[in-house]
Amino acid sequence: MKQMFDQLLKFLQEGISAIFRFVQLIWVWSVDQISKLLAVPWGDWPLWKQILLVLILGGVIWALYRAGRELLEAGAAILSAFAHLLGVLVGTLPQVLLAGVIALGGAWLINHLDNSALRMPAWLQASEQPSSSEKGQSKPQPSVQQNSPPQDQK
Repeated sequence: MKQMFDQLLKFLQEGISAIFRFVQLIWVWSVDQISKLLAVPWGDWPLWKQILLVLILGGVIWALYRAGRELLEAGAAILSAFAHLLGVLVGTLPQVLLAGVIALGGAWLINHLDNSALRMPAWLQASEQPSSSEKGQSKPQPSVQQNSPPQDQK
């Protein structure tokens, strides 16, 4: 069970790591494009190109504002979910502790129970059950004892 849990955690860690690498790639590319846009020599451009540049920068700022706002909301939701998860984990501790105490008590009882005090009823003992050939007979046959000394007949 522990090995399966460790494999699941490793899988989740690798998946989250791959997602973060992809996000990092997109962010680095976007920041590079924005830097190139801001580095253009716009001073000697005609007025219509400067207005177009301002509109493009407005679009970039609007997109970054929305992304930042979504990240802020997601961060708050993640913190709330994490706090809820911790609350549930702490809330289940009494049940988990009870299960452990029951298992401990059961193991102690099984290991320390005196088997000699308990006798199984004769009808439950496998050695006393008639064989399948004897079930059809009306009265049981006496068993023949081996290694018994011969008896004197008078």
